[in-house]
Amino acid sequence: MARTLDVEQLINPDTLATTIANRWEEWRGYRTKWELDKRELRNYIYATDTKTTTNNKNGWANSTTTPKLCQIYDNLKANYEAALFPQDIWFKFLPGSEAETDKQKADIVRAYMKDKLRLSNFRTVVDRLLDDWVQTGNCFATVDYERNFTTLETGETIAGYIGPRLVRISPYDISFDPTAVSFDKTPKIVRTIKTMGEITVEAETNPVYKDLLEKAQYARSEVGSNTQHEKSEGFIADGFTNLENYYQSGYVEFLTLYGDVYDSYTGKAYSNRIITIADRAYVVENRPNPSWLGTAPIFHCSWRSRPDNLYGMGPLDNLVGLQYRIDHLENMKADVFDLIASPVIKVKGDVEEFDYKPGERIILGEEGEVGFLVPDATVLNADLQIADLANKMEELAGAPRMAMGIRTPGEKTAFEVQTLDNAANRIFNHKAAKYEMEFLEPILNAMLEAARRNMMDVESIPLDLEEGVVMFQDITKEDIASSGKLVPMGARHFAETARRTQTLNQMIQIKAAMPDIGTHWSGKTMAKLLAEELNEDSVYGENIQVNESLEMQKAMQDAQVDLEEDQMIKMEQGL
Repeated sequence: MARTLDVEQLINPDTLATTIANRWEEWRGYRTKWELDKRELRNYIYATDTKTTTNNKNGWANSTTTPKLCQIYDNLKANYEAALFPQDIWFKFLPGSEAETDKQKADIVRAYMKDKLRLSNFRTVVDRLLDDWVQTGNCFATVDYERNFTTLETGETIAGYIGPRLVRISPYDISFDPTAVSFDKTPKIVRTIKTMGEITVEAETNPVYKDLLEKAQYARSEVGSNTQHEKSEGFIADGFTNLENYYQSGYVEFLTLYGDVYDSYTGKAYSNRIITIADRAYVVENRPNPSWLGTAPIFHCSWRSRPDNLYGMGPLDNLVGLQYRIDHLENMKADVFDLIASPVIKVKGDVEEFDYKPGERIILGEEGEVGFLVPDATVLNADLQIADLANKMEELAGAPRMAMGIRTPGEKTAFEVQTLDNAANRIFNHKAAKYEMEFLEPILNAMLEAARRNMMDVESIPLDLEEGVVMFQDITKEDIASSGKLVPMGARHFAETARRTQTLNQMIQIKAAMPDIGTHWSGKTMAKLLAEELNEDSVYGENIQVNESLEMQKAMQDAQVDLEEDQMIKMEQGL
């Protein structure tokens, strides 16, 4: 006799796992409209014609799309990245005290983070996060500490990357309460997928995964077509049509909760925990959050904040309608042009059959008539409307105008150009600074915290010295355990540095043109300020020109002595 057990009885899920799975579904349901809007926007960004967009039912024969949204997206992303990383050293470490030890450790911390950011491909991950930020208006990331080793056939172990790493979280693989006061305060649930093969490999060294492997294999062998599925909806992982399809796929879904959760079945509360469940049924891991920061190491930044909603709005969200309008006008104009070039033929009365081609003879009977129905050519002026809409989209997205080679007419002084540029780019600079302060800064400090907490062995890091010399120094956990914090300085000081450098340049020109004014200005201070603004410490040195002049004179004297000696030798040899 076939079994009629329901799924819940068969797999015997943990109550805590069921609570977390229900919370995932509840929070994910809040953003259904948001996901639909983002799917429409994504279709427009990557569209090659209007057939894949909501503009596919306008009735026009032509289906051309003008990729304006795609161009704005590329422009914003490229300029945000240039503003965030204007140079190799785009961050600094601010020591927490005036103690000499903290100042010395600041250089070590900066060198350590520079090395780890380079080795962990930090900027590559940020590039993908900028994709999320511009496209969806939200980006999410976490920080992990990795120890990678490779074992050769000879048994030798080769160390790979060891250190903190930035990890991107897809906006579609995280859920939280969007009505919470702040992102830090709300619990977060992150979704990941692993194959049964990956779990089998991890079970060889991790007893937790060994127990999970046994439960997962049992569930996949027992849940079949003879099982009632009335209560199976809660156990269906996202992306699978039904429970059977999920269990036969060879994949295992993991949901990891960061924060507080209350198990209503047992009446027990869990505070500041990291709880991982699998198959929405089994608790794999339940441990306290080890971070010294006191909160979950998951970070979020929105492009445009919404009141009472943590899901932000993106720069392209309210431009979809304008993109629709541009495509509508473009295809309407193309259809009208086609009708003018190949108009509809009007036949009246007795007319013999004919071919519509150059030189064709048409025989007309009594009261016969052949003519053309030509549409009004006024619609061809739609190019003006299309150009106006494209310019509006550029302005509404907050894209930097000067970066696109667009400037207002008329001759201007350098000061006027700089003033207009700062005013035109104010929205762009504000958003870039927001991304830097709300996202990159806490991520950098979380990476440093993870290194302080997990570093075990002595590590060798490169130190950049003057004249391009690189030396390596062995450091330990204590060397980077300094009070203070890392601060990214790219976007917030990019425009300000340009303005101050332009002002210093003008002051140097005034000093050269009017020596009387230059008498009262400190050349040493101006040189030092210019080196600081350019972040090139090696450019400035106290009285460096005097030392370089003496060095040059000494080199000239040595060369003169060598020349005279060569001439004396040649004279003695009769040459």
